[in-house]
Amino acid sequence: MGKIPSCTEAKDILLQYNADVFHLKHAETVSGVLGWFARKYDPDMEEYYAAVGMLHDVDLEACPGEHCTGCYELLRNHDIDEAFIDAVASHGYDVVQFDVAPKTYMEKVLYAVDELTGLIGAAALMRPSKSVSDITYKSVIKKFKSPSFAVGVSREIIQTGADMMEVSLQQLIEDTIVAMQNLLPVDQLEEG
Repeated sequence: MGKIPSCTEAKDILLQYNADVFHLKHAETVSGVLGWFARKYDPDMEEYYAAVGMLHDVDLEACPGEHCTGCYELLRNHDIDEAFIDAVASHGYDVVQFDVAPKTYMEKVLYAVDELTGLIGAAALMRPSKSVSDITYKSVIKKFKSPSFAVGVSREIIQTGADMMEVSLQQLIEDTIVAMQNLLPVDQLEEG
């Protein structure tokens, strides 16, 4: 059995394989959102959720064309627990022809919010504040329903993720907005 990285260790690993500022910011956002979901629904697992979120795209730059499969080799090189690696890779289900479906609650959240954080972030940039601080469900769902907005964001994956989580799309969006408005830095996640 391998090790479970702390959030700081996960970030250090991520930085070994990724340099693009957008990818790093996305990793921090998904990590923080997963940490928020853990605080609300699975408090004993907050750092685990956040570390998985931090590493979910670890292979994006280092293994072009192997997203969600390349992470196995990269993370095994760091002696990371195999179930942890499966969790990292699970968000690729039905996205990059990856056949490991999200099973745990955390994996289902990751599957849903990976795309959703991108949609919310893009919607926030359209606001005068250019911030998630004042974004609402109404403004996000309007963008969600507009196929010409953020065309790279799969609405189907977001809806499937909500269905997997057994929550309404509205609840998922509202929770993710609140999570993004309350992101905690990695070091605060570790202080518990």
